[in-house]
Amino acid sequence: MDSSEPDITSHPQEEDIENERQASPALVIDPGKDSQGPKASLVEQNQVVIGGDCDCQSPNVSSVDKSQVVIDSEHDSQTPSVSSVDKSQEEIDGEDCQTPKVSSVNEFEMGIIGGLESQSPNPLSGVSVIVKSEDDMYVIPKVGMEFESEDDAYKCYSRYAVLEGFSIRKDFVNKSRINGAVVSRRYTCYRQGYRPNKHYVNVRKSRQETRTGCLAHMTIARQPNSKFRVTHFETTHNHELVTPSTAHMLPSQKRLNFFQAIADDIANHPGMDGVPKLGMCFDSEDHAYEFYNTYAGRVGFSVRKDYVNRSKIDGVVASRRFTCFREGFRQKDKRDLNVKRPRKETRIGCLAQLVISRQPDGKYRVTHFEEKHNHELVAACRVRMLRSQKRLAVAQGVDGNLVDGSEIQPGLASELLCKTIGDCKNLAYDPVDYKSKLPSRHMREIGEGEADRIRLYFQSKHLKNPSFFYAIQLDADDQIANVFWVDAKMVVDYSDFGDVVCFDTTCRLYKDCRLFAPFIGVNHHKQMVIFGAALLYDETVESFKWLFQTFVEAMSGKKPKTILTDGDAAMTEAIDSVFPETHHRMCVWHVYQNALRQLGHMFVGSGSFSNDLSSCFFDHEEEEDFINAWKAMLDVYGLWENEWLHEIFECREKWAVAYGRHNFCADIRSSQLRENFTPNLKKYLKFDSDVLPFFKHLGKVLNDWHYKELEANYDMGQHMPRLMGDVILLKQARDIYTPKMFEWFQLEYETCLNIVVNQCTENGSLSEYKVSIYGQLQEYTVTFNSVDENVACNCMKFESVGILCSHALKVLDYRNLKLLPTKYILKRWTKDARV
Repeated sequence: MDSSEPDITSHPQEEDIENERQASPALVIDPGKDSQGPKASLVEQNQVVIGGDCDCQSPNVSSVDKSQVVIDSEHDSQTPSVSSVDKSQEEIDGEDCQTPKVSSVNEFEMGIIGGLESQSPNPLSGVSVIVKSEDDMYVIPKVGMEFESEDDAYKCYSRYAVLEGFSIRKDFVNKSRINGAVVSRRYTCYRQGYRPNKHYVNVRKSRQETRTGCLAHMTIARQPNSKFRVTHFETTHNHELVTPSTAHMLPSQKRLNFFQAIADDIANHPGMDGVPKLGMCFDSEDHAYEFYNTYAGRVGFSVRKDYVNRSKIDGVVASRRFTCFREGFRQKDKRDLNVKRPRKETRIGCLAQLVISRQPDGKYRVTHFEEKHNHELVAACRVRMLRSQKRLAVAQGVDGNLVDGSEIQPGLASELLCKTIGDCKNLAYDPVDYKSKLPSRHMREIGEGEADRIRLYFQSKHLKNPSFFYAIQLDADDQIANVFWVDAKMVVDYSDFGDVVCFDTTCRLYKDCRLFAPFIGVNHHKQMVIFGAALLYDETVESFKWLFQTFVEAMSGKKPKTILTDGDAAMTEAIDSVFPETHHRMCVWHVYQNALRQLGHMFVGSGSFSNDLSSCFFDHEEEEDFINAWKAMLDVYGLWENEWLHEIFECREKWAVAYGRHNFCADIRSSQLRENFTPNLKKYLKFDSDVLPFFKHLGKVLNDWHYKELEANYDMGQHMPRLMGDVILLKQARDIYTPKMFEWFQLEYETCLNIVVNQCTENGSLSEYKVSIYGQLQEYTVTFNSVDENVACNCMKFESVGILCSHALKVLDYRNLKLLPTKYILKRWTKDARV
């Protein structure tokens, strides 16, 4: 013991106690019967924990310094007097024990569990304990008292202040210049000091004066052992204290109740289902971000790291805010005026956020959480497209059999397919069509064992997914002549976008390749989709008839409005038989591909021929322009004698863009130019290669297409295309059309601003307008019916691609129609195309 301590009277039993104390810092005496002992003259720097819900008779106890006493038991006890116990803990948990009635102190808050009848004639000398009632017991801080942390000191003083009847305020803090740790801190009464004198001349209702210069405070200082010691404690107030009935209105009491409620909520709901809660603590800032990002992935939004507040001393993050990625608004930039394709709008002022702040113990606590969003959340199937969730998308990969953003479940698609074709079980056992056998042997050779590999491959596909359908046509020798297949995704795509079909037979141009013939279309994002596919080993009329009939049966009897082919005679005859009401045109893409093959020698030494040839096929929508460009090309390159060009020009009405405007084609030619689908499969279709790698590569290509549509669907819901101006018509179109189609529509609107109305002729409800682009001679005729608001232009852009032209938009604006009539909004180009 320290030399400063007074002498301690020794007794025989005390030696045993001292020996026990040296072996263990906490001495536990648990007698089974009544215990009596000598009196204690001094218990210094100890903690006595006495359990009992009892009647107590206490002997004299003196000089209990820095003690905490807890009573928590249900027994009558009689305790001996204890002396010469230095810096020890004694826990007496007896059945019958006579002890002093001592207030319950738990760390820095004292409470009694159980009822007590106090019989303490001799008060505790030097013990900082005040008993107000059975429920309101607390420690009075005193100089020299130590705390494990700054937060513990604050809690102790706050509890003491609330029960005394005043609120506290955190006053000055002194931090180390080396590591930023708190060196000293002062807590004051909330009425400390005076409000600074300011000019409040214009204030209608001045704030009530609360500060009266109260000097009550507690100051703590950090010790070499990292604990905090009370260095100054002032208890005198210069104002009245509040009564217990109004103590709950004190600011520090409100905070105490608030954090206590949070702690109770977290204790009662430890899992919390991954939802952030106020008061949650995290070991680090990164842990908080990962938790919030995981929650965001389940809900359906992306997380952005917003502002951060760092310590000026050591740079440690003091507070941080994580927000929804659609928070705030994009700042206007003068450079945007010169940008041809500005970035899409993503921010719309969403207020969803999570704020964390660093605590004295180094952890981060959630101080603010806003759950509500002002926009639609992302569907679960598209969460992987979110920026903060892309790591999950990389880990999980893209499911090749995923049914995309249409939200049509595979089971429903399978059911749809089974209804159209029959029982799926029967399809798996007998895919061969014996009724449509060819009368002769197939034309193209099939490799050895290739037929068996094809059968096994399609059988395995059907077993894994019953919605997968395939059909086989035999020739006269009962050998495979043609194979057709379709899956559930293709059926769904055709039901939504099957109005225009291109039967792609580009492989006919490659003599050393198998004839792969897919049915191609475009979706509402102007992306290519596949409706079905075939491997053809025979190209007779009977083969094409069987293929087209099987295709129609697989698609519930739905026939396309327009079908595009390469113009083969046998194919044309089969189409006239199976699709008598369908518009049949030669696909300009196929004609162009054939031209590249026929005129390959012209590309040598001429860099401009390729551009001129492509322009003749794709760029001229007016008949006169097309003819002039064709003749100019023949003149420049000396091709008047070329027989193939002469033949193709004679049938120009079947393929040229200028002659097909009255038929809807969904602008499929531009998609074919962009994708260049079949040539990429050429090396997998050679006769000397195995057919299975072709199926595998085709699956990858289709998966890429599906993923691109998934990306476009996600972008459509998260990014708003930029408007060229605050125009009601454009706002309406942006809300309706997909971003790709809106860009097209906005270009048409931009063009209409430069169109002038040259002439107007009215005949009853019909009006005819002659319009032209400013400075150009070419005129267009637009008719408008005021009864039903029908508008039609002789350029026929709406009839061919399904979007109003700039000429029609000019007339609508001229007639003061500021909204687009719904009859001119084609569903296949809208965001709801798959609904």
